Amino acid sequence: MSFFATAMDDGTYALTGAGFTALVLLLVVFLLVGCAVFGQGKKFSAKQLAFSAMALALATVTSLIKIIDMPMGGSVTLLSMLFVVLIGNWFGLGAGLTAAFAYGILQLIIGPYIISFPQMLVDYFFAFGALGLAGFFRNQKYGLIKGYIAGVLGRYFFATLSGVIFFGMWTPAEFPNPLVYSLAYNGAYLGLEALITLILIALPPVAKALAHVKTLAQESR
Repeated sequence: MSFFATAMDDGTYALTGAGFTALVLLLVVFLLVGCAVFGQGKKFSAKQLAFSAMALALATVTSLIKIIDMPMGGSVTLLSMLFVVLIGNWFGLGAGLTAAFAYGILQLIIGPYIISFPQMLVDYFFAFGALGLAGFFRNQKYGLIKGYIAGVLGRYFFATLSGVIFFGMWTPAEFPNPLVYSLAYNGAYLGLEALITLILIALPPVAKALAHVKTLAQESR
């Protein structure tokens, strides 16, 4: 990893200029390929790209507004996961997964914490990418709520997996094993943000506004 990342004294890796450049290029490719593959015509694809980019920008900005910052990673943010989930709700599973993976790359660019390549994949690509599962419920009744829950559960699964495999050695003595600690730790911040978000999007005025935005996003002209 020496070309893309440099080993640090604390056992982590810091991205080099080449590493950051590669991630930016990968991000652009993800978005362009996603629109080309999952878009429905050139006009729709351009609009899909614009709406997806807008949602990803909002997700990134709100991810930096941390209501609660956990001591060993993770935080309760200002609804950042919702904006990623919206893309799947607007455009379906393929586009949702593509955008969610792109969001994972953005998070890696903004705040990388890397101890190994597999850990990087699980924590950034798979965990954030799981938010795209929301697209599976796109056309169902209460699809946004169902999709949001599915996306958060997907992220929770990978965050817990990472906690057990890569960070289990830091399990406090009062917990019986790394799995219980990882479930509790990741469930605390993800569960609280999910609860706040679900209450908000269930409010009739908010639900109506989000439905209107979805209609705008899906209009082909």
